[in-house]
Amino acid sequence: MARNVLGGELQVCSADPLTGFFRTGTCDTCGDDTGMHTVCAVMTDDFLEFSRSVGNDLSTPQPAFRFPGLRAGDRWCLCLPRWIEALEAGRAPQIVLQATHMSVIEFLSMETLLEYAVDAEAAS
Repeated sequence: MARNVLGGELQVCSADPLTGFFRTGTCDTCGDDTGMHTVCAVMTDDFLEFSRSVGNDLSTPQPAFRFPGLRAGDRWCLCLPRWIEALEAGRAPQIVLQATHMSVIEFLSMETLLEYAVDAEAAS
């Protein structure tokens, strides 16, 4: 059973649109997930523009990949390096702690996670 950054069971990030490396709705991971799709992020227009500007257009639908395109408010399992890149650029979206994979705490402090959490009360 996969765990979240709070130590609990990893919760679903999004079933619509369906997200995750395994397309199960969770930000679970494995050794084959070289992108580390582990951060459950809540999309914003600012982040989507940032992502497009650095070469990863998440807002344009890609029917061949059954990808509907994301809009502000959608939740999505982001690659950890992309979230960190957005953080450094001052454009990181908020995250859902209960749906963010525990491996993230190897790279980000709990203080940073709480600062960007939409569910910070879950950490109490």
